Amino acid sequence: MAADTILFCTELMGLRVFDTRGRKIGRVRDAALVPLVDANRIDRFLVGGGWAWLSIRYDQIRTISLKGIYLKDEVLTPYHADEYMLRMVRDLLDQQIIDAHGRKVVRVTDVTFSIRHETGGDLLYVDEVDIGLRAIFRRLVQGVLPSFVVRRLQGPIPPNSISWQYCNIVEPDPQRRLRLNITNQALEQMHPADIADIVEHLGPDDREAIIETIDTEVAAEALSEMDPDVQASILESLETEKAAEIIEEMSPDEAANALAELEDETSQEILDEMTDESKDEVSELIEYKNNTAGAMMNTEFVALQETSTIHEAMDSLKANEELLESLNTLFLVDSHERLVGAVPLAKLFFVAGSVPLKELASQTLIKVKVNDKESRITELFDKYNLLTLPVVDEENRLEGVITADDVITALRHK
Repeated sequence: MAADTILFCTELMGLRVFDTRGRKIGRVRDAALVPLVDANRIDRFLVGGGWAWLSIRYDQIRTISLKGIYLKDEVLTPYHADEYMLRMVRDLLDQQIIDAHGRKVVRVTDVTFSIRHETGGDLLYVDEVDIGLRAIFRRLVQGVLPSFVVRRLQGPIPPNSISWQYCNIVEPDPQRRLRLNITNQALEQMHPADIADIVEHLGPDDREAIIETIDTEVAAEALSEMDPDVQASILESLETEKAAEIIEEMSPDEAANALAELEDETSQEILDEMTDESKDEVSELIEYKNNTAGAMMNTEFVALQETSTIHEAMDSLKANEELLESLNTLFLVDSHERLVGAVPLAKLFFVAGSVPLKELASQTLIKVKVNDKESRITELFDKYNLLTLPVVDEENRLEGVITADDVITALRHK
């Protein structure tokens, strides 16, 4: 991009504004987008020329350069605060934003605009958000050295910027977020672990704003990846109904772990907002002591009668499609729901549909009881290289399963 088509926010602020006869009427104090109209084009220039600020529309400008802004229309109006505006200095500079491309939280130190010379007049577009040393240098010498000298001196410093299309503005006020048309579409497409990392680096208000406005299922997956203290902080800050919606999207074991970190009263209020089925499932898991198999297990699994065939197993998998992403084992139970075998899912694809499942069961059935300690569980996973470990009660009835992910999470939280 040619140097004469670039303008930095540090240069724009303080730039002189001239009327149609070349008389100075003030200096630029801020510039604003109106995202509902155009997400990239600067719509208004706020000019301070005495006791009040004036508002200049983009279509009133003839030329924009380092020499100043020249108008083609002098019908100016006093500036009045408008919540539909995203102001560069007030709302963007020095603020934390989300770099959706780099999957991180960054602080804005400058903004790069491009000047587009159109037939009707020059337009200013936001191109990049600057976050590096070059932008900090410009800020430090702003107003001290002429712009052409600053540009020459900054040359050896590598630029560090983010394309405007990858920037996700964090706006805690839900009403203003709607007025600014801020969405989290780019954020929702990230891996939940990346969202969790980003949210953990934000302040409490910004964390709540993100979790409240992203898709509920995405919020649940991200919350599952966060440290327990951050989970608790977010859930406590949300409206009870919203917290319950998110908890219901989590797996029962993750939901129970999250609620266990809250005050009993808060936890109960969230449970009361949940459906009876989800509430009963999660409440049962909360009752188990910490660091036991019961507290670690997940109650989402597929169990079939020991007399079932491959064909029946495939039908059951189709009926439990939402579990397929994390499922690697089918469990066999007798007529009294007692665990009698485990079948690796991969074996189903190499035999005829009429073959009984019990013929494919692993020779050694490794299991634990609900009150077995976490140390024994991690030992079994390590010793036998397990992916899934069934959990049974005193009568050998299948209560749940522990996965390798559950063990990794438990170890990470230590």
